[in-house]
Amino acid sequence: MTYSGSIATPVGVIAVHSDGVAITRVTWPRAGRSVASVPGESQDAERDPLLAEALAQLGAYFAGERSGFDLPFDLGPQSDVTNAVLHALYDTVGHGQTVTYGELAERSGTTVPARAIGAIMGANPIPIIVPCHRVVASDGLGGYSGGAPGEGLLTKRWLLEHEGALPTALF
Repeated sequence: MTYSGSIATPVGVIAVHSDGVAITRVTWPRAGRSVASVPGESQDAERDPLLAEALAQLGAYFAGERSGFDLPFDLGPQSDVTNAVLHALYDTVGHGQTVTYGELAERSGTTVPARAIGAIMGANPIPIIVPCHRVVASDGLGGYSGGAPGEGLLTKRWLLEHEGALPTALF
């Protein structure tokens, strides 16, 4: 059984998916599509305490009351390299910090080139909780596939400003 719920945030509505044991996905639903309309999923945190906790932790994060997440998560079927990179990110890059693609490649202990890190970040099934927004290019923000369609970099900038990793934009 998959449980789903959503939360309104400053970077749009975020949907959280759980299998009752672990958080399995975090997404930005497309406009006009309800989380509850996905077959086999439900919008009821009342039936899944883990989902309720994930939504509460995300709410506290966006309210500035929480800087990290204490939730079990399952990245799903991934290569060993992808698992190593995403776990290195989760374990070593804290709130208010950033890391370059190359630095994360080194931290992961893999031989993956820095260029491949961007693809791994884009495939992260659990953004924000596994904080791919904290991975930046050596010469700027880099990319971001999270957020509402077409607003990835705005979302990344907002998240990094919210965490104090970037100064607040003047405009």
